Amino acid sequence: MQHDRHAGAHSTGPGAGHHPAVEQYLETILELEEFGIPPMRARLVDRLGVSAPAVSETVKRLEREGYLTLDSDRVLHLTESGREYATAVLRRHRLAELLLVDVLKVPWSQVHEEACRLEHAISDNLESHLVKLLGDPGACPHGNPIPGSANVVDPGPLQPLASVPSGTPCVVRRIDEHLQTQLDHMRELEQARLLPGQRVTVSEGDDDLIVLNVDGVTVALERIVATEVYVSL
Repeated sequence: MQHDRHAGAHSTGPGAGHHPAVEQYLETILELEEFGIPPMRARLVDRLGVSAPAVSETVKRLEREGYLTLDSDRVLHLTESGREYATAVLRRHRLAELLLVDVLKVPWSQVHEEACRLEHAISDNLESHLVKLLGDPGACPHGNPIPGSANVVDPGPLQPLASVPSGTPCVVRRIDEHLQTQLDHMRELEQARLLPGQRVTVSEGDDDLIVLNVDGVTVALERIVATEVYVSL
């Protein structure tokens, strides 16, 4: 779980001056939307590792400040200003991940948490320099799109690796943000070379595990992990 993942950070985004928790909530709602998961308070409890009362209190604050609305089905919806704010934070997070991997050579499995700390310290000026240095990349090292990039990445229809039938080859495309917070599982993916762009074939599976062929190497992966690895056929 994510405990105080932005502790001590300072906001430089559209809502400068807000506590990093505000950015954390808005960013997480946008991440859930990306993967087609209806953003609800219960999901924020799960993803952020905070109590239900704390989530309710922060959601009410974000409603008052005009960043989101709550519909009759308890689904959270970003307003125009909320989406602008969340997009700016998410963009800087993913640029920071690329900086860490490509320039600073931080291990792929570790960059998510480091980027969570960096994203609030990136000013507009620094962001423009990052874009120039990195070549305005279209996706982060985990295959997720960088909002606002001129180099749009469209991998086509995606599905969870866990849903791919046995004997079917596929290509790893994206790693869910939720899985990125689980360092042990990310190290497992890194060691097995299950990174975006990697071709794999599902050999067999049961309720708990799926067995993959990765460049001739047999890899067993927990099915619950494979539900958050997205592939194209």
